[in-house]
Amino acid sequence: MKSKYITFLKGVLIFTLILGILFTGLFFVIPKIVFSPALPFLFFFFMAASLLSYYFMLKSLNSKFSKFVNTFLLITIVKLLLYVSVLIIYVLINRLDAVAFMLNFFILYLCYTIFEVVYILRYTGNPSKDPLTR
Repeated sequence: MKSKYITFLKGVLIFTLILGILFTGLFFVIPKIVFSPALPFLFFFFMAASLLSYYFMLKSLNSKFSKFVNTFLLITIVKLLLYVSVLIIYVLINRLDAVAFMLNFFILYLCYTIFEVVYILRYTGNPSKDPLTR
């Protein structure tokens, strides 16, 4: 389990670095009104949420499949509630930056969710195979 988690840790650090470079490049091309001042903190927030959720999913992967499914659903619900809470609190506190923050948050949410799903699918098997034909 440790080697899988270390592999994910390295992957998420490289992914965050690539996203950071991409956003930095876009900062000089796109109008600055699109970028929130909280963007650097969002990178750390999503990286921490991904690392924590991946750890618990990887831990439950060693037990029964039903426990993994339950853990996956619970983690997904908790993350969604956390994400909505962060969005609401930030928008209520900082209304002038609300649109840029939500746009940056949504883009990072999509990027990190796709990244996590790809890594989880690596260890749960090939979803394209029909389980009845195995």
